[in-house]
Amino acid sequence: MVRSPDLDPCHYGLDYLYTMRSLALKPDMVNLLHQCSDRTKIYHWIGSQIDAINARLNQLLQACHGCFHTWERPTLQIFAAPLSDTYQLEGICNLNTRPITLLIDVGRAAPEDWLALVAHEYAHARAAAPGHHHQFAQALAHLCLGLGYEALPWQPGIEVNLRAYPYTRALPDPLSFWRGEQADWRSRSALL
Repeated sequence: MVRSPDLDPCHYGLDYLYTMRSLALKPDMVNLLHQCSDRTKIYHWIGSQIDAINARLNQLLQACHGCFHTWERPTLQIFAAPLSDTYQLEGICNLNTRPITLLIDVGRAAPEDWLALVAHEYAHARAAAPGHHHQFAQALAHLCLGLGYEALPWQPGIEVNLRAYPYTRALPDPLSFWRGEQADWRSRSALL
């Protein structure tokens, strides 16, 4: 998304969220915060901070790419967006877009765990199929080894554990990040 120089941060933030809705599997997966009393504050914060957040996510995406040979890497784009509570998801991999789109709700996990969120969604893209099946487990195991996470060995029934692996520390109020209440996110999300 290209920022228009005459667009104020609040409008840019709202435009950004509408663009993210178009990249989601279903538009309502991206929270537009209609019933949130802080929505104007959130739109403004997104409009002023989202480029830096997406730059950090792109660095984390590059770390995941580094685990594979160039020809094995899926063609991806990655963005941060507040996801609707209805779906209880920390991230989305939309295999129907070109390039494949990863949407990460960075407000749902501690900044130190953003790499884990990106790796999980990257594994979906690498497996090129939804679900937490054997191909997903193989891609995730490869990423885990390259990124320093413990790889879970494949065994029947592991799909349940893979839904949220690598594990992250959930934040009690995901919108607190989007309200700008975690000013230290830059230092806390650094690559390890």
